[in-house]
Amino acid sequence: MKTTYTYKEQTYSNLYKLSEALGKDGVFIPLSIGDEALTELGVTVTHEEEPIENVKQRKILMLKRQRDTAEVEPIEYNGHSFDYDDKARDRINAAIIALSLQGEDASIDWTTADNQDVKVTANDLRMVIAAVAVRSNALHTAYRAAKEKVEAAQNKTDIEKITM
Repeated sequence: MKTTYTYKEQTYSNLYKLSEALGKDGVFIPLSIGDEALTELGVTVTHEEEPIENVKQRKILMLKRQRDTAEVEPIEYNGHSFDYDDKARDRINAAIIALSLQGEDASIDWTTADNQDVKVTANDLRMVIAAVAVRSNALHTAYRAAKEKVEAAQNKTDIEKITM
Protein backbone atom coordinates (compact mmCIF):
# COMPACT_ATOMS: atom_id res chain seq x y z
CA MET A 1 0.00 0.00 0.00
CA LYS A 2 1.33 3.40 -0.96
CA THR A 3 0.63 6.36 1.29
CA THR A 4 0.84 9.98 0.19
CA TYR A 5 0.42 13.13 2.26
CA THR A 6 -1.00 16.39 0.94
CA TYR A 7 -0.36 19.60 2.85
CA LYS A 8 -1.07 23.07 1.48
CA GLU A 9 -1.63 21.67 -2.04
CA GLN A 10 1.78 19.95 -2.03
CA THR A 11 1.98 16.15 -2.07
CA TYR A 12 4.69 14.27 -0.19
CA SER A 13 5.63 10.65 -0.76
CA ASN A 14 6.77 9.91 2.77
CA LEU A 15 6.28 11.09 6.32
CA TYR A 16 9.83 12.40 6.64
CA LYS A 17 9.38 14.87 3.77
CA LEU A 18 6.02 15.92 5.19
CA SER A 19 7.59 16.54 8.61
CA GLU A 20 10.17 18.82 6.96
CA ALA A 21 7.37 20.83 5.30
CA LEU A 22 5.39 21.08 8.54
CA GLY A 23 8.60 22.07 10.35
CA LYS A 24 8.89 25.14 8.09
CA ASP A 25 5.51 26.22 9.47
CA GLY A 26 6.72 25.67 13.04
CA VAL A 27 4.87 22.36 13.45
CA PHE A 28 7.02 19.50 14.62
CA ILE A 29 5.63 15.97 14.44
CA PRO A 30 6.98 12.59 15.48
CA LEU A 31 7.49 10.19 12.59
CA SER A 32 5.17 7.80 14.42
CA ILE A 33 2.19 10.17 14.19
CA GLY A 34 -1.15 8.68 13.22
CA ASP A 35 -3.44 9.58 10.35
CA GLU A 36 -6.05 11.23 12.65
CA ALA A 37 -3.50 13.59 14.18
CA LEU A 38 -2.23 14.50 10.71
CA THR A 39 -5.77 15.27 9.55
CA GLU A 40 -6.16 17.65 12.52
CA LEU A 41 -3.04 19.46 11.25
CA GLY A 42 -4.61 19.96 7.82
CA VAL A 43 -2.88 17.05 6.11
CA THR A 44 -4.80 14.81 3.72
CA VAL A 45 -3.61 11.22 4.00
CA THR A 46 -4.24 8.98 1.00
CA HIS A 47 -3.68 5.23 1.04
CA GLU A 48 -3.47 3.73 -2.43
CA GLU A 49 -3.41 0.06 -3.19
CA GLU A 50 -0.33 -1.02 -5.04
CA PRO A 51 -1.15 -1.99 -8.64
CA ILE A 52 -1.84 -5.73 -8.83
CA GLU A 53 0.74 -6.12 -11.60
CA ASN A 54 3.48 -4.85 -9.26
CA VAL A 55 2.39 -7.33 -6.59
CA LYS A 56 2.45 -10.14 -9.16
CA GLN A 57 5.90 -9.19 -10.49
CA ARG A 58 7.36 -9.02 -6.97
CA LYS A 59 5.87 -12.44 -6.07
CA ILE A 60 7.22 -14.03 -9.26
CA LEU A 61 10.71 -12.65 -8.51
CA MET A 62 10.48 -14.03 -4.97
CA LEU A 63 9.47 -17.46 -6.30
CA LYS A 64 12.41 -17.39 -8.74
CA ARG A 65 14.82 -16.57 -5.91
CA GLN A 66 13.42 -19.45 -3.84
CA ARG A 67 13.83 -21.83 -6.78
CA ASP A 68 17.36 -20.64 -7.58
CA THR A 69 18.44 -20.89 -3.94
CA ALA A 70 17.04 -24.42 -3.61
CA GLU A 71 18.84 -25.50 -6.80
CA VAL A 72 22.28 -25.00 -5.26
CA GLU A 73 21.57 -26.47 -1.84
CA PRO A 74 23.39 -29.69 -0.92
CA ILE A 75 21.94 -32.81 -2.54
CA GLU A 76 21.49 -36.22 -0.94
CA TYR A 77 22.90 -39.27 -2.69
CA ASN A 78 23.66 -42.71 -1.29
CA GLY A 79 23.18 -41.56 2.30
CA HIS A 80 25.53 -38.59 1.97
CA SER A 81 25.02 -34.88 1.40
CA PHE A 82 27.00 -33.33 -1.47
CA ASP A 83 27.56 -29.61 -2.01
CA TYR A 84 26.27 -28.32 -5.34
CA ASP A 85 27.24 -24.68 -5.61
CA ASP A 86 29.36 -23.35 -8.53
CA LYS A 87 32.66 -24.44 -7.01
CA ALA A 88 31.36 -27.90 -6.11
CA ARG A 89 29.97 -28.41 -9.63
CA ASP A 90 33.39 -27.59 -11.12
CA ARG A 91 35.08 -30.01 -8.72
CA ILE A 92 32.57 -32.78 -9.47
CA ASN A 93 33.02 -32.40 -13.22
CA ALA A 94 36.82 -32.39 -12.94
CA ALA A 95 36.73 -35.47 -10.72
CA ILE A 96 34.46 -37.33 -13.14
CA ILE A 97 36.92 -36.68 -15.97
CA ALA A 98 39.95 -37.66 -13.89
CA LEU A 99 38.32 -40.83 -12.53
CA SER A 100 37.03 -41.85 -15.97
CA LEU A 101 40.57 -41.66 -17.34
CA GLN A 102 41.81 -43.93 -14.54
CA GLY A 103 39.33 -46.70 -15.25
CA GLU A 104 35.92 -47.87 -14.12
CA ASP A 105 37.01 -48.98 -10.62
CA ALA A 106 38.92 -45.80 -9.78
CA SER A 107 37.80 -43.91 -6.71
CA ILE A 108 38.70 -40.78 -4.81
CA ASP A 109 38.11 -39.57 -1.26
CA TRP A 110 35.45 -36.88 -1.31
CA THR A 111 34.51 -34.51 1.48
CA THR A 112 30.73 -34.25 1.73
CA ALA A 113 28.68 -31.20 2.66
CA ASP A 114 28.62 -32.39 6.28
CA ASN A 115 32.44 -32.85 6.32
CA GLN A 116 32.52 -36.63 6.07
CA ASP A 117 35.12 -38.31 3.86
CA VAL A 118 33.64 -40.95 1.53
CA LYS A 119 35.05 -42.89 -1.39
CA VAL A 120 33.33 -42.07 -4.66
CA THR A 121 33.65 -43.26 -8.24
CA ALA A 122 32.96 -41.38 -11.43
CA ASN A 123 29.58 -43.11 -11.53
CA ASP A 124 28.78 -41.95 -7.98
CA LEU A 125 29.47 -38.38 -9.01
CA ARG A 126 27.36 -38.80 -12.16
CA MET A 127 24.54 -40.02 -9.93
CA VAL A 128 24.91 -36.89 -7.78
CA ILE A 129 24.41 -34.84 -10.95
CA ALA A 130 21.43 -37.02 -11.90
CA ALA A 131 19.88 -36.41 -8.47
CA VAL A 132 20.38 -32.69 -8.98
CA ALA A 133 18.68 -32.91 -12.37
CA VAL A 134 15.64 -34.61 -10.82
CA ARG A 135 15.48 -31.99 -8.06
CA SER A 136 15.94 -29.15 -10.56
CA ASN A 137 13.13 -30.45 -12.73
CA ALA A 138 10.82 -30.67 -9.71
CA LEU A 139 11.74 -27.12 -8.66
CA HIS A 140 11.13 -25.70 -12.14
CA THR A 141 7.82 -27.55 -12.42
CA ALA A 142 6.71 -26.19 -9.03
CA TYR A 143 7.87 -22.68 -10.00
CA ARG A 144 5.92 -22.74 -13.27
CA ALA A 145 2.75 -23.92 -11.49
CA ALA A 146 3.12 -21.22 -8.82
CA LYS A 147 3.80 -18.57 -11.47
CA GLU A 148 0.61 -19.55 -13.32
CA LYS A 149 -1.35 -19.19 -10.07
CA VAL A 150 0.17 -15.76 -9.48
CA GLU A 151 -0.68 -14.62 -13.00
CA ALA A 152 -4.29 -15.84 -12.59
CA ALA A 153 -4.78 -14.33 -9.10
CA GLN A 154 -7.09 -11.36 -8.81
CA ASN A 155 -6.01 -9.83 -5.53
CA LYS A 156 -3.02 -9.29 -3.23
CA THR A 157 -4.31 -11.65 -0.52
CA ASP A 158 -4.54 -14.57 -2.94
CA ILE A 159 -1.09 -13.78 -4.37
CA GLU A 160 0.52 -13.73 -0.91
CA LYS A 161 -0.83 -17.23 -0.17
CA ILE A 162 0.88 -18.81 -3.21
CA THR A 163 3.92 -20.96 -2.53
CA MET A 164 6.03 -23.41 -4.52
